[in-house]
Amino acid sequence: MSGKLFLVGTPIGNLGDLSPRGEQALRDADFIAAEDTRVTMKLLNHFDIRKPLVSYFEHNKYASGAKILERIIAGENCALVTDAGMPAISDPGEDIVRQCAEQGIDVQVIPGPCAAIAALAVSGLPTQQFCFEGFLAVSGKTRREHLERLRGETRTMIFYEAPHKLLRTLCDLRDTFGGAREITLARELTKLHEEIWKTTLGEAVAHYAANEPRGEYVLV
Repeated sequence: MSGKLFLVGTPIGNLGDLSPRGEQALRDADFIAAEDTRVTMKLLNHFDIRKPLVSYFEHNKYASGAKILERIIAGENCALVTDAGMPAISDPGEDIVRQCAEQGIDVQVIPGPCAAIAALAVSGLPTQQFCFEGFLAVSGKTRREHLERLRGETRTMIFYEAPHKLLRTLCDLRDTFGGAREITLARELTKLHEEIWKTTLGEAVAHYAANEPRGEYVLV
């Protein structure tokens, strides 16, 4: 009989946010597939969990995914984690979940932190209808096409962005939606230097043109 795949939500910063069920799933798994084994090892060490780790990330997802599937089909249980938050959300885990579904493998989810939802909840912006857009493409043409599709979007939009790309993204958002558009920037959620800033796109561009961004951002 084949094993199972467990999607385990992990803390996005504060290790105290790992749920008891998530901790138990990591303890019970035969092995853990991790986006970055070094990051996951810190989490496991904090909870004194000793389990074999395999690497599973964007650039090895096909080769590594095939080996993970083989082990699950052979009867082992795998816990899939990302560096922070819910695996399969803006994450290569979506591929292995799809493959498991095609193979009839049981996939179970252990809910946990998600930066997009946490930022939306604290944003002060409408939450009844929203869309998650993840990271904007780096490529100019693809990026412009993505933003153009969103020009008439009326739902609250959520983006992820790294600090070294933040200013360019804010400029592109301002040019698409106008400088008066409201935005909440959630920086380093649940971490020591967490910051929630409600402002406009115009003001955000001016601020970060003069101040170097630091940390990971969710833009709402």
